[in-house]
Amino acid sequence: MSIRVPLHEVRDRSYDILIDRALLARLPALVAERCPAARYALISDSHVSTLYGEPLAAALRGAGMSAELFTFPAGERNKTRETWTALCDRLLAAQVGRDGAVIAVGGGVTGDVAGFVAATYHRGIPWVQVPTTLLAMIDSSIGGKTGVDTPQGKNLLGAFHQPRLVLADLDTLATLPTPQLGAGMAEAIKHAAIADADYFATLERADVPLTREPAALERAVARSVEIKAEIVSADEREQGRRAVLNFGHTVGHALEATSGYALLHGEAVAIGMVVEARLAEALRVAESGTARRIATALQHHRLPTSIPEGCAADPLIAAMRHDKKARDGVLRFALPVRVGEMRVAQGREWTVAVPDALVRQMVEDRAAN
Repeated sequence: MSIRVPLHEVRDRSYDILIDRALLARLPALVAERCPAARYALISDSHVSTLYGEPLAAALRGAGMSAELFTFPAGERNKTRETWTALCDRLLAAQVGRDGAVIAVGGGVTGDVAGFVAATYHRGIPWVQVPTTLLAMIDSSIGGKTGVDTPQGKNLLGAFHQPRLVLADLDTLATLPTPQLGAGMAEAIKHAAIADADYFATLERADVPLTREPAALERAVARSVEIKAEIVSADEREQGRRAVLNFGHTVGHALEATSGYALLHGEAVAIGMVVEARLAEALRVAESGTARRIATALQHHRLPTSIPEGCAADPLIAAMRHDKKARDGVLRFALPVRVGEMRVAQGREWTVAVPDALVRQMVEDRAAN
């Protein structure tokens, strides 16, 4: 299956997302066609490099292409300026030129870091995404957002830099630990909650993290990719509608940052969606019962839905102030009207200003959580 991401805002930066099995075997031919380069710098973390990074580098060399693998320590804690700097320095030492290209092999952290390297190295070189986690396949590999975290919060330094190709080999999900698969399902539920009530209904019934049923996984990947590709195509640089993709992320990113990334991204987003849906109901933006329905679907996929004990309101709200949707110190959220539909005002304003007092109430109300 091939899903096109048409981007024509400034110039044609359109690209394809390929979804299939046994795609990794076709990597040399695909990158030669879609992202030709004199040299390829594969970037992977310390967990994925042995599984996929080293074999793919060898396959490229076996096809007569110049390729070198660059690794960094796994984990969100290492998605930093220091990692970005070290990788850039190593590419410079290896004399990768402006005629080179980056291939990101791994999950969302790898894609964000490798993409930021590609966006900034020699003022930008081409790159390819090879996501190996469910979350990366259906969300972070699509749309060209790249970047690193800072002590103040997630993804506060970065750039928009679209890949030339996204290659999602469903076979890689067989090696994915169950918690990581569940974390990916949080993003699938988000896509359904913001754009497709019928898709949401299928996810309410599915039990993908436990069964790993191949057809269900393939359907989830395909529909989520379609949703995200359509939204990104309409709003490449997040000037409007693309903000809906941040549903659950204002609270979720704050939870990640204040917990020292003890929570997986998908777990934090799952909690964030429930809290933000409750905000929407309290503001009478959302239909009554929306938060409960979202929470039930998340629990069905064994995802957390309440803020962990010990997470204080003040640090969480302080972290939320670094969210990119905040304006003049006022917290803003992308909020649902009902499952499958997000709130928009006058056809152009996709976020809602929420008073600190209400945010604090939702965070501190453990009974509702």
